[in-house]
Amino acid sequence: MTVIEIDGLSKNYGADKAVDGVCLRVEQGEIFGIAGPNGAGKTTVVECASGLRRRDGGNLRVLGLDPQNDRRRLLQRIGVQLQEASLPGAIKVGEALRMYASFYDKPADWRELMDEWGLTDKRRAGFASLSGGWKQRLFIALALVGNPEVVFLDELTTGLDPSARRTTWGLIRNMRERGVTIVMVTHFMDEAAALCDRIAIIDRGRVAAEGSPRELIAKGRADSLEDAFLVLTGGETA
Repeated sequence: MTVIEIDGLSKNYGADKAVDGVCLRVEQGEIFGIAGPNGAGKTTVVECASGLRRRDGGNLRVLGLDPQNDRRRLLQRIGVQLQEASLPGAIKVGEALRMYASFYDKPADWRELMDEWGLTDKRRAGFASLSGGWKQRLFIALALVGNPEVVFLDELTTGLDPSARRTTWGLIRNMRERGVTIVMVTHFMDEAAALCDRIAIIDRGRVAAEGSPRELIAKGRADSLEDAFLVLTGGETA
């Protein structure tokens, strides 16, 4: 079943056309990756799809809802973790989860989430004291506290060391096992290859290519997804 339908999405920032006619479909239960060079429009697509930014053109449906016209209803059914996400340094892990749970009509049990994601021992730790890996665990738990059907993740593993990145990959797979559909923005091609069922490569605000990692490697006539990415974006790095 298709849970996200994007047709002709456009978004301008002044004279700059950040997103130009993007069309995408995301199916229930898959991990869908969005990759592209810096400034390609990846985050803008996610912000429009999650109701956090108004589009200038095109049609959008997420779980059958329009993110602009049905924003309140949609936010009750999705989870979002943005690249620039942060919390007050003094807020404690348990306090953050309890507070976020209060935003939803039918939240998950935040204590169970804390236990599931290994955060119980950090319950009284302040956000500022957490390492990058523990902060990402907390952000994942916060994204799940509303019992979402779809979760949007934007550059979740940026800034993490290789060990923490691999641990986070396992957490993302666990999310999918819960039945959650995941849309993730990443600039790591090894991450996209390891996690994503399908990937859309966005370049200069448009979809340059879409398919499974294997299909994109074939389209780029390359030996790896990273090499295919360079071919499909004209040599631009992620």
